[in-house]
Amino acid sequence: MNFLKGTKLYSIITGSCPVCHNESMYEVSNPYKISKTLQMNERCSHCHTKYKIEPSFFYGAMYVSYPVGIAFAVAAFVISYLLLDMDLLKTFFVIVGTMVVFLPIIMRTSRNIWINFFMSYKKQEPSS
Repeated sequence: MNFLKGTKLYSIITGSCPVCHNESMYEVSNPYKISKTLQMNERCSHCHTKYKIEPSFFYGAMYVSYPVGIAFAVAAFVISYLLLDMDLLKTFFVIVGTMVVFLPIIMRTSRNIWINFFMSYKKQEPSS
């Protein structure tokens, strides 16, 4: 994954600091620890970037979570209905199950995308 370092895609996929890409934004790396799914560090310990730019900053991630959720639902539909040839009722349950199982990942991915709208990677110059 290091070949993507320096791109917004790297930060979105890994959940790393959007400015330096050296540290995770989240206190716990496992999104399935439900009580800590959205708990973020206040600042990056490497570049000191503040993640919560303003109060309620991540409410905007709700707008991003809709298309991300739709992408997961469409993928579940294509796999179950078109590739596995399930009937529509079973496909519906597969989509609902997919949305429930991947909810923590969808929430984190939405936050990662949202913060990357406002911050960009800055290559760190080696200090001499």
